[in-house]
Amino acid sequence: MNKVPMRDGYGQALLKLIEKNNNVIAMDADVSKSTRTEWVRKKYPDNFINMGISEQDMLGTAAGLALGGMIPFATTYCVFLAGRAWDQIRTTVCYNQLNVKLAGAHAGISVGPDGATHQSLEDVALMRVLPHMTVIVPCDAIETEKATIAIADREGPCFIRFGREAVPVITNLETEFQIGKANVMRGGTDVVLFANGGMVHEGLQAAERLAKEGIELKVVNLHTVKPLDVESVILFALQTGAVVTAEEHQIHGGMGSAVAECLIQHAPVPMQIVGIRDTLGESGKPEQLMNKYGLSVEDICDAVRKVNRKKGEAR
Repeated sequence: MNKVPMRDGYGQALLKLIEKNNNVIAMDADVSKSTRTEWVRKKYPDNFINMGISEQDMLGTAAGLALGGMIPFATTYCVFLAGRAWDQIRTTVCYNQLNVKLAGAHAGISVGPDGATHQSLEDVALMRVLPHMTVIVPCDAIETEKATIAIADREGPCFIRFGREAVPVITNLETEFQIGKANVMRGGTDVVLFANGGMVHEGLQAAERLAKEGIELKVVNLHTVKPLDVESVILFALQTGAVVTAEEHQIHGGMGSAVAECLIQHAPVPMQIVGIRDTLGESGKPEQLMNKYGLSVEDICDAVRKVNRKKGEAR
């Protein structure tokens, strides 16, 4: 299967956006080669600003650009964007509902050898709690490109998150992408898996493995964490009677928490959350870290088996 870094999709989207709209500005905190905003610097230098290693300043400047009618895409490593600049995002951008776009690269534990200081595992929680913020976690490079273009057309603050490693391309140009609308990637009747980011591909692999055991897993790409597709979450939970979520993020405050908040109000069914279990990471190879911290295909399978048994016991 073809593998492409999601940040490539982000860079391509910025080029397409600027080609059509000169008000789009790519901003970066001195990591433009890694985030692909360097592509903008080379082709459209007047639409690129390197703010240096000063994330808080970048957000303040982005707010000013938005007030002037521009569409700034503030870009850097996710851990420094969502963490270090959180106060500026909250008080300057969200409080005033400014049209600032946030792009967090190198998210998740799969950033690997960079270690715990650079592994953003809390950013979705930090962003989804902010009023007026849209939060998107695409699953591959094509969807990252579509999501980046989509948030440019959405008025108000938006946050998009993607990892560093090349991941399998599991969507295509015809695959629908709509902010706030989940995509069914595989049908199934026993358990529904809501996943986002690179975990969607892991979920599809888990579904193949579980099918050999007689468990039919529905796999749903829940790329938009906020606004959540409440209608689809409730529908698929009631259809299957059991839910598993999978994300490359802390189990607290992420997509799994958002789904749990929805289900407890509208469709309480047995549920398991696959994610980082209240710990920071460490330096290592991406695949090794994904296995050690409970984000492997087998971890998803175990969660599905467990919730499927619970469903049976509840009958």
